[in-house]
Amino acid sequence: MAVTGARYDAPVPDGVVTGIIFAVTPTVVVGLIFWFVMRAIMRADRTERSAYAKVEAEERARFEREHGRPAPAPSSAE
Repeated sequence: MAVTGARYDAPVPDGVVTGIIFAVTPTVVVGLIFWFVMRAIMRADRTERSAYAKVEAEERARFEREHGRPAPAPSSAE
């Protein structure tokens, strides 16, 4: 069964410059979205690590106050 009369009616750019812009725009947009997502992930990780370090320091200080000796080193590799 052959499809007859099928046409692509969407506007297609005529010039060279508009054709280049038409071709490159999706790649640039996807690249920008990827960049924003990775930036958000990196910032969230940095914020989480600093918050964890702050809590860890508070807990070590509390342990030293209560027991009068330094807190033991963490057993897991961090």
